[in-house]
Amino acid sequence: MKLQTTLPLSPQEDQIEYSSKILLLGSCFTENIGGKLDYFKFQNLQNPFGIVFHPLAIENLISRAVNRTDFTEKDIFERDGQWFSFEAHSSVTATSKEALLHLLNNRLNKFSTSLSEASHIILTFGTAWVYRHIASDSIVANCHKIPQKSFSKEILSVADISASVERTVALINKINQKVQLIFTVSPVRHTKDCFVENTQSKAHLIAAIHERLIVSPRAQSRGLFYFPSFELMMDELRDYRFYNDDMVHPSTTAVQYIWEKFKHVWVSSETETLQKDIDVIQKGLQHRPFQPDSVSHLKFQQDLQQKIEKIKQQLPYAISF
Repeated sequence: MKLQTTLPLSPQEDQIEYSSKILLLGSCFTENIGGKLDYFKFQNLQNPFGIVFHPLAIENLISRAVNRTDFTEKDIFERDGQWFSFEAHSSVTATSKEALLHLLNNRLNKFSTSLSEASHIILTFGTAWVYRHIASDSIVANCHKIPQKSFSKEILSVADISASVERTVALINKINQKVQLIFTVSPVRHTKDCFVENTQSKAHLIAAIHERLIVSPRAQSRGLFYFPSFELMMDELRDYRFYNDDMVHPSTTAVQYIWEKFKHVWVSSETETLQKDIDVIQKGLQHRPFQPDSVSHLKFQQDLQQKIEKIKQQLPYAISF
């Protein structure tokens, strides 16, 4: 008896190895997969400007990086003694405009390098709903808790998103033509938009991505792919036990499940042995002994350090655990 619907997934070519360089951009689900890549010590950069939720925000940051358009004073503002940019998350902030510009442009340089060197870029779209700053008539990445009356809310059409996807691909290909571009839609529901509106939003995102991949001749030969994060959550993990207490975000079990599916499709099986060795180290570092000064624990720590040194020899960039 079969008690679960499953999505047919097959391994792709040009999978992720430990020599790969991965860039992840987008909604908070990006950090779930990025967290796994961090844990297993793959080379990756995640959301250098913090979480960004919609396609136009991602496109805008990529355009800045590709065209080397530095942030200037007109791109930032002050609120309650802190400085912010409408193009970045609220976590990217400083107490002076000079400090914020320095932070933003340093991250922009790092981001630009990562875009040009990445072997795989994962773009996770979270919502098609956007906020337009009325005074500047520009769509923002984050409202930074500015009063709602300063913004108008609108939804991006399928055509809007499809065009943004095409522009984003073209921008990246200007500086990196060999990259594998993996699009996905976050399974996290934006309940503040209400459930019906959230479903409409996700539908626009999914339709636009697939429209662009289908319209694009030989999409996979161009390095364009879709990974069904949203569908795995909705169609394979239907039970509420796969959600956190907020009933919105995927639980640890759900994230692990989707990670295993992602590994099957995109992570080379040749990395499995090293992943297992790193997992042993990570679990060892989390171990809390009853008797920290015991001979057995001191021996455990010594053995663990030897394992860490061995991994550092294999992965020179993994300088810290």
